[in-house]
Amino acid sequence: MEAIVLAGGKGTRLQTVISDVPKPMALIKGKPFLCYILDELSHQGFSKVIISVGYKKELIIDYFGEDYRNLKIQYAEEFEPLGTGGAIKKALELTSEANLFVLNGDTYFDVDYKSLMKQQIESKADLTIVLKEMKNIDRYGTVVTEGSRVVKFNEKQPAATGKINGGIYLLKRYIFKQLDLPEKFSFESDFMQVYYDKLEFFGYISDGYFIDIGIPEDYYKAQKELK
Repeated sequence: MEAIVLAGGKGTRLQTVISDVPKPMALIKGKPFLCYILDELSHQGFSKVIISVGYKKELIIDYFGEDYRNLKIQYAEEFEPLGTGGAIKKALELTSEANLFVLNGDTYFDVDYKSLMKQQIESKADLTIVLKEMKNIDRYGTVVTEGSRVVKFNEKQPAATGKINGGIYLLKRYIFKQLDLPEKFSFESDFMQVYYDKLEFFGYISDGYFIDIGIPEDYYKAQKELK
């Protein structure tokens, strides 16, 4: 299995806590947050990871090198911000498998990746989005499904409960081909919210542990909870 990890952003909302490293390199109990993500991928049998890097990319490249815990590491380098979609599109050039996992480098989500792959293949999905059912989700938009099929994306708004996008995707390698997409685009707003009713998008619900270190409050929470 191969995965792309998006680690190119500055993490503006976390700048009051960490101002000298990319957000995925924020230290959690003495080691970069990205280590926790890669440790889990190694544990679940991945063989290769492409890390999409941009802001202070040399800190990530120097730390992880070309091999990390049985993972072959390659880097898709952004020389200017490409947006999440542009970053994924560039990273796909370094992949070889038919279905690729994509993870946000600031989110840890305990997911059974082999089960996710099984659903993707059985449903013949172009994209499977890992969803998390949560309460008090003002920070997140929600994803509406009928059965497992994605039928709508709701913008961020106060809500008591809902299914949020957990920041992990499984997509077909050719998914962007023949689409009129620019070099720089948002995977969330320019792709998913535009093409969900034109391509085969499905949701996969996981009840595993979830933490997004995008704001200081959850960064401190991760310090207590991650093992």
